[in-house]
Amino acid sequence: MGIFKRRNKGDEDYEDYEDLEQFDDRAESGAHRGGADEYPELGPYDEESAPEDEVPRLDLGSVRVPVPEGAQLQLEFDEEGPLRAVHLVTEIGQFTVGAFAAPRSGGLWDEIHDELASQLRKDGTAIERARGEWGQELVGHSDEVMLRFLGVDGPRWMLRGVVACPPQFADDATMLLRDIVRSTVVVRGTDPFPVRSQLPLRLPDELAAHIAEQAEG
Repeated sequence: MGIFKRRNKGDEDYEDYEDLEQFDDRAESGAHRGGADEYPELGPYDEESAPEDEVPRLDLGSVRVPVPEGAQLQLEFDEEGPLRAVHLVTEIGQFTVGAFAAPRSGGLWDEIHDELASQLRKDGTAIERARGEWGQELVGHSDEVMLRFLGVDGPRWMLRGVVACPPQFADDATMLLRDIVRSTVVVRGTDPFPVRSQLPLRLPDELAAHIAEQAEG
């Protein structure tokens, strides 16, 4: 799967970890759940309705994410210690998928993408809007980097996918981002979380133990 990298929020330095065997998770059997009304056979999938397939997925607790061939994992931690994000770093760009608590009525992505666009503009990023298979997507251009954000509303969760890449890889990176999101399984659980809060991430036990050993060494 590549070299695992760890960083803390705001840090510029990274720690590299040796290659590990592919960690995967076979989704529980069940019926397909559509990622959008016009694409009913596609994901992302809720845990309770995930397909029984042969897609290898990395189990990160609240999300089970397919890892592109040759990708490296970059781990981002909050200053307090919890895992904040897991980035999939490939030759064409960096991909990040995260799940957030949402109201039963849905519609969280429609609610927040305008806020996200405003914040990006304040940061000096030129923003365009695009239509994807799950609805509104945001495309940003800043410092020769293309950013693309998409969101999918599910049952009491919203899944957000992001890619950052050089402009020349924009088309390929967009397709790969959608492929990753389309095959992701969200594990919402039954615990209450404030709306908009990120659902907790955790590493597989074997990977967490390996990283701990590397840190001690």
